[in-house]
Amino acid sequence: MKIYTKTGDKGFTSLIGGTRVPKHHLRIESYGTVDELNSYIGLIRDQDIAGHDKEMLKQIQDRLFTIGSSLASDPEKSKMIIPDLHIADVELLEQEIDAMNGQLPELRHFILPGGNNIISFCHIARCICRRAERITVHLSEESTVDEKVNVYLNRLSDYLFTLARKIGNERKIPENQWIPRI
Repeated sequence: MKIYTKTGDKGFTSLIGGTRVPKHHLRIESYGTVDELNSYIGLIRDQDIAGHDKEMLKQIQDRLFTIGSSLASDPEKSKMIIPDLHIADVELLEQEIDAMNGQLPELRHFILPGGNNIISFCHIARCICRRAERITVHLSEESTVDEKVNVYLNRLSDYLFTLARKIGNERKIPENQWIPRI
């Protein structure tokens, strides 16, 4: 299989199902942003973090490929069987968030991103995740999107925020609390 096909040279690409759309199409923006998020999660996995967190992030990357497949499909024309997202995937994120929160001090302030590279990578991934969610919510107003996709992305951004706090807590890095000027 060749890496380049030349079929996108004029600014169009194909969805699963064969529909040709411009590369700026909202569906392309949605799965492209999920792909960007997946790359940042890979960057977090490459850091010196706990083995459990690495395994969890690998599972998340798998789910993001599932989401990308769903978003890359033309809901009216695709007959291809693609992997499915399950409510248990959302529940797993919630369980992980609850477990991490159980180890953390109560959150009393907004947190400014930063503290060290790993924490910053988590916050960048969180922001990309929020953007992916905004785009897929917009897409769902115009086209069919599995509602679990938006729920998963929403919960994933919470997971990434909590992971940033957990990593900082484990390394005894003080949180950058935002204290607003008044």
